[in-house]
Amino acid sequence: MTPASAAPGGARPDATPIKVMIVDDSVFMRGILKSWLGESGEFEIVAVHANGRRAADDVARSQPDLVILDLEMPDMDGLTALPLILERRAGASVLVASALSRRGAEISLRALSLGAADYIPKPEAAHGASGVDVFRRELLARARSLGQRARRRSSTRAATGGAAAGGGVAGATSSVSRQGGKLRPYSMMPVNILAIGSSTGGPQALTRLFADIGPNIRNIPVVVVQHMPATFTAILAEHIARAAGRPCAEGRDGEPLLPGRIYVAPGGLHMDVVRGASSMQLRLSDGPVVNFCKPAVDPMFKSVAGLYGGSTLAAVLTGMGSDGAEGALRIAETGGSVIAQDEESSVVWGMPGATVALGACAGILPIGEIGLRINRMLGARE
Repeated sequence: MTPASAAPGGARPDATPIKVMIVDDSVFMRGILKSWLGESGEFEIVAVHANGRRAADDVARSQPDLVILDLEMPDMDGLTALPLILERRAGASVLVASALSRRGAEISLRALSLGAADYIPKPEAAHGASGVDVFRRELLARARSLGQRARRRSSTRAATGGAAAGGGVAGATSSVSRQGGKLRPYSMMPVNILAIGSSTGGPQALTRLFADIGPNIRNIPVVVVQHMPATFTAILAEHIARAAGRPCAEGRDGEPLLPGRIYVAPGGLHMDVVRGASSMQLRLSDGPVVNFCKPAVDPMFKSVAGLYGGSTLAAVLTGMGSDGAEGALRIAETGGSVIAQDEESSVVWGMPGATVALGACAGILPIGEIGLRINRMLGARE
């Protein structure tokens, strides 16, 4: 999420604390994280370590639900320790922390590709107390959400003898979703734009999705809002370009929408689509946060719905909160099609779950099937 306030989390459904391991080489960071998490009453600190080697050696004993892992540490850094932690504590969620820099963005996205659930940028000294307050709110919200997810999945594995839960819902074959709500019919109009919104777990989902659809988006523009700070969105665009084999970059104000190109909303700015003199174009704005986010999905979805109507295809992927749900409903009400990622394949089923709850979806699919559905709607041969 961009440096706007994180969405407030609700009370946990049970009173058992989420078990947390803190791994950071900074004495100050270890102390402040331990204090914040301890004060909330929702977490139990089961281990605190100064480097990745000690964390990896201890994780099987301490059995945390959540590991908060610094990425740049001596002896063994977070990237090296991450696969060991996930191997020795199957089912734990790992939240990685890094600097707000190009290097920080690069290693954070690398950590996500290795299995980390989410990242959080550390506050910069220049932002003072307000930056620390934002960091604290986002840390607690993410720790709560990811810790709950780890515990639910551990319970599911225990109940099924270690087997993973089932996949998603094939929206094309059923008018009623097993995850709640009646599904709408897909639009019969040709797709003229693809709009995507995502947050927690989004970089991993986007990489998978664009690897699947890259060859088939040559005739339409694609607009993406991922909750990320500046610098991170530029690196994300580079990763998407490699996955898709298509040009992808942060959107620029006034830039025309061209087929075959992917536009990512820059961190810290809202991005929507407007009608220009000769073509549709992007508009960037530094307005108030929407749904605790900037960029936010809802403004982009609503602008696309108003211009493209039934020719809009949208996907709401994994993410905390409810951003994108109202915009998705607007797309559906103007005749467009909305696909939500299913709960099992989502890191956090907040955004897609809220979209399902509003009745906006034509399909609710695991991430591995969303690309197949999009390709069919674009007329690709299978």
